[in-house]
Amino acid sequence: MTSPALSSALPARVHHLQPAALAAPAVLLVAGLPEVLGDEGRLAGVLVLQLGLVLTWVVVTGIQGFTGSLTVGAATAVAADLVLVLPERPALGHLLVVLGLGFLAAVVQQMFRRPRHDLVASLSGSALLLTAVAALAALLLLGRTPEGHGRALVALLAVGAALVVGHLVDLVLPRPLLATGVPRGLLGLLLSVVAGALVAFLGRDVGGSAGAVPALVLGAALAGVTAMMALVASYVVVEATMSGVDPSLSPWALSVVQTVLPFAACAPVALALQTVL
Repeated sequence: MTSPALSSALPARVHHLQPAALAAPAVLLVAGLPEVLGDEGRLAGVLVLQLGLVLTWVVVTGIQGFTGSLTVGAATAVAADLVLVLPERPALGHLLVVLGLGFLAAVVQQMFRRPRHDLVASLSGSALLLTAVAALAALLLLGRTPEGHGRALVALLAVGAALVVGHLVDLVLPRPLLATGVPRGLLGLLLSVVAGALVAFLGRDVGGSAGAVPALVLGAALAGVTAMMALVASYVVVEATMSGVDPSLSPWALSVVQTVLPFAACAPVALALQTVL
């Protein structure tokens, strides 16, 4: 699918403004619902992001076997959440079992569909989807303690801020380009890292950070991961529109992928940093 003439069929406004607009609802789901409903709210928020990603990823990437892919993805999301919610002492390593069984189910589903074209592409797309929905489940462990809840809020706000700033800067000045044909620039990446670090620094008291430096490290690390995954998501969207996905029929599906993938990448990173800093 790659080409020297790679270019997006999406207007820059749609490519950037819609994902930026979705960042706030995403943060509200996984940080706001726990404030109102506790652990049940956190589970509901994470599940909404997971199922939204499953549906839009299958639509955007064109994975073959639509119904089967949706079923495997949704089942993996639910299973990943359950293994981190039901045990008294959940561990992130439990997700390995879910990922293994999910990938096996994806292989079986792809092997039994007819006709069996685009098998390798569909399997690779399924593997990335299962990894992303399992990674989102890490948010369930991020805020389970009183101190962890504050740090989860700061981490999610840093991710959201980095996502918004990166898209807004790239809407105005996507230079110098980080990938040919993809409207993402180095300036947007750098400023998004600055924004994430600033948010974490300002929220260091809420997050119970040991000091300014750990807060800056937390924010910059999460923002860096956000920026890199946002670039990957933009690349996926550009290639999808070149491969036949009609942007006029599914502009919000494209935007959901661009918004949720960075949160998925940051979830286990935030959990790891919470134990270190």
